[in-house]
Amino acid sequence: MSHATHDLIQDTARLVEIEDGVHVYLQSHSGWCVSNAGVLTGRRSTTLIDCTATERRARDLKAAVAALTPHPVTRVVVTHHHGDHHYGASLFTPQATVIAHEGARAANLIDGLNLPLIWPEVQWGAVQPMEPDLTFGDRLTLHLDDRRVELIHHGPAHTTGDLVAWLPDSRVLFAGDLTFSETTPFVMMGSVTGCIDTLEQLAALDPAVVVSGHGPVQDASVIGTNLRYLRRVLQLARQGRAAGLTPLQVAMDADLGEFAELPESERLVANLHRAYHDLSGGRPGERLAIPPVLADMITCNGGAPLRCLA
Repeated sequence: MSHATHDLIQDTARLVEIEDGVHVYLQSHSGWCVSNAGVLTGRRSTTLIDCTATERRARDLKAAVAALTPHPVTRVVVTHHHGDHHYGASLFTPQATVIAHEGARAANLIDGLNLPLIWPEVQWGAVQPMEPDLTFGDRLTLHLDDRRVELIHHGPAHTTGDLVAWLPDSRVLFAGDLTFSETTPFVMMGSVTGCIDTLEQLAALDPAVVVSGHGPVQDASVIGTNLRYLRRVLQLARQGRAAGLTPLQVAMDADLGEFAELPESERLVANLHRAYHDLSGGRPGERLAIPPVLADMITCNGGAPLRCLA
């Protein structure tokens, strides 16, 4: 990828204020591994929610935070184990405590630094896998001055170790990759049925603002959009299994209706692999073999490699 393309994408990264002391580091929603981050500032310290994929992007995030507040980053909350949300943590440690769900830590110890194996052409820089200092099971409450930040585990859903950061006083929800905004959801490493259950629980919170792991900030309607997509995936999987078709055959002929133009549409076949597993009684979050699913996604992408703009 050319430096010009990287520069164009980087120009879209910016801090967006949600309310006093709550910002989103919003990146382009186009392409794999380009994720958002949350920045919560207090009178003495700053808390991040995720911290981008590459050294270059993490350095830009760090500079943006330094321009926003003089108070140091003392906590980095990681929403799940995928490297595009936590590789940048090494630029904030050891000064910052890294916090994640215990399932995310376990999954990351298995995965290690795996994204460069899929996208070796990306300039990842000197990044490292996340190694949380603090993990929890179901819930953990952080306090930033008088602001409550409730970390709540859900799943298996997008992965086995997802968490959301819920700000109950202002009804702001940092959903990680439990929601995708204006791009195709991806649940191959969790559970389609589990993600549907989780999204119904998130909708019950009645958030005013939802920050997805990828794409623009929206209101609670983004939860409904993701629900409709995943219910369609489950419907296609049921029909495909009944007809004796493979996930790839179903994906190639699928009518996605309102979701047909979403970017990263090749994720459909990966989601169908997981839906087939769910419907066959497989354990939610059980690891699927990645190479055949990746090959199917490339086929669905017209034979072209998956587009990573990290």
